[in-house]
Amino acid sequence: MSQQFNKDMTFAQALTTHPDVAKVLRKYNLGCIGCMGAQNESLEQGCAAHGLDVEDILRDLNALPR
Repeated sequence: MSQQFNKDMTFAQALTTHPDVAKVLRKYNLGCIGCMGAQNESLEQGCAAHGLDVEDILRDLNALPR
């Protein structure tokens, strides 16, 4: 993965970028894999809707091995 995760990516984009993204999202109780909003909702929008800090999730996503 050469691209860093960012707050403007949709959940669907993030999920196709790295095989361990789903594990990180589950850590934050985000069931984005089956959510219809995952196709259009950005990481920032989803985090805001769930009362989460997008920076925490981005830190974990960008720490995934490349």
